[in-house]
Amino acid sequence: MEGQRVDVANTAGLREIISQHGWPGRSLVGEDGSHHAWLIAQHADRQLDFQREALEALADAVSRGDAAQRDLAYLTDRVRMNEGPEQVFGTQIAEVKDGNGVPWPVEDPAKLDARRAAVGLPPFEEYSRDWLSPGRRG
Repeated sequence: MEGQRVDVANTAGLREIISQHGWPGRSLVGEDGSHHAWLIAQHADRQLDFQREALEALADAVSRGDAAQRDLAYLTDRVRMNEGPEQVFGTQIAEVKDGNGVPWPVEDPAKLDARRAAVGLPPFEEYSRDWLSPGRRG
């Protein structure tokens, strides 16, 4: 329960920052701060309206070179997973089978690795194999 309260407080704080400044990108909070803001948005699954708002703000920051494309790829997939459409970059894992992550449904699987490479993500096979490693989940 305590963790939920912290998540709600962090989400509320990030929502306020976004409303006042847009996405807290590198120019405002540095690389680590921008990535930490992404972590808050990425895990705000119970507040899909906020995730959509954050996705839009993050996309704007990425278009200006002020945030990481990789973070945008993960949040794009997370919002799509929560809304129902197929994910784009295969970052969200549905289950583990034979020691490898199996993605939530992905659009146009034949072009998945090309889309991943375009945003700095490793090929899906490598990501899937390493998914259970500490710090790799998103």
